[in-house]
Amino acid sequence: MAFSPAVLDEIERVALDQQIEPAALKAVVEVESAGRAFTKIDGRDMPLILYEYHVFYRYSDLTDPQRREAVRRKLASPRWGDLPYAKSQAARYNQLTRAAAINEQAAYAACSWGVGQVLGENAVWLGFGTPKALAEKTMEGVAGQLAVMLAFINKAGIMDKLKARDWRGFARRYNGPGQVDYYANRMATAYRRHAGSDWQPPEISPVSLRVGARGPDVADLQRKLRSLGFHLHVDGDFGPATQRMVRQFQAENGLVADGIAGPQTMARIEALRGIN
Repeated sequence: MAFSPAVLDEIERVALDQQIEPAALKAVVEVESAGRAFTKIDGRDMPLILYEYHVFYRYSDLTDPQRREAVRRKLASPRWGDLPYAKSQAARYNQLTRAAAINEQAAYAACSWGVGQVLGENAVWLGFGTPKALAEKTMEGVAGQLAVMLAFINKAGIMDKLKARDWRGFARRYNGPGQVDYYANRMATAYRRHAGSDWQPPEISPVSLRVGARGPDVADLQRKLRSLGFHLHVDGDFGPATQRMVRQFQAENGLVADGIAGPQTMARIEALRGIN
């Protein structure tokens, strides 16, 4: 999915204001959001969110009765991965509303917000005061979403890596150490396109994952399948259960159902995560 011209213009305006090369910021935003800035909720353009059950559970201001009630309503869990992510943005906003009725700030803290998918729990660290204030900033539009994303980039100390187009250094901190090459390659490719160059860097194909594979890449695959509604335990072990879910995903998406998570399967997973 590609951003509209209006969204690209706003990203460029913010980039120039922050003395960032526009193509570099466009590349990062595109990779993080899969080219989508808004979802329609009750007829209003709203930022994309992802509700995290374990963050709601651990939020410091949550009382024990509230925590028990949230667990009863399947809005909280002590461990990441115990409950599957809601598939649609409408369902995720419904979770936010229901959780906010129990504890408003904990609900906003439990969501990742906007094109940068910055967790509301970071609000105080980033200078927004409360999780709801951070969320409301993203609701102001593309500029608000970018303000939150750039606040995280600055606070994390990686603005220099963004400006230098050090995609590996940037991805290591922003996306975590598990798939540095994967995200760095995608950012580099997007950058070349937005910069207007005909040259494309060589693809660094992610390793195909299959039965017998173990480690963080398998756990990441399992997490992403869970986010799309596939019931799967995240243990970093590509066993028969993971193979079944990969085959089911492939069959539902017109791919060869061989149970191997190769480049085409991973690309389709990423595309669908951007739509949801």
